[in-house]
Amino acid sequence: MDGLVEFKTDEGALVVVEGVDDERGSRLVARDDGTVQAARTFEGSLEGVRAAARSALRVFRDGLNPDAVEIEFGVKLTAEAGALIAKSAVEGHLVVKLSWSPGQSGGSGSAETAARS
Repeated sequence: MDGLVEFKTDEGALVVVEGVDDERGSRLVARDDGTVQAARTFEGSLEGVRAAARSALRVFRDGLNPDAVEIEFGVKLTAEAGALIAKSAVEGHLVVKLSWSPGQSGGSGSAETAARS
């Protein structure tokens, strides 16, 4: 059953998100209201996702020089692990959209790619 996970920001504000049960079978102890306190700050939990986005952006800009890069992936927040790139069906899900404006950057049209990891 899904529960609530409470994250604190670096400034001390509370962010409550809907979490999911740990698929490995371990469970954290919840408060009376069913909320579980996260082990990391909200920003700390998202740091790995931020690094993944930065790395993906570097890969898709390198040599392609698009005018715009759009990267989309789901993020699942858990009390123990923090932020994870969420899976879609059985695989990780990443959608990348690269676009070029006519007459700019030497490219034409647009390319869209969906990659699963």
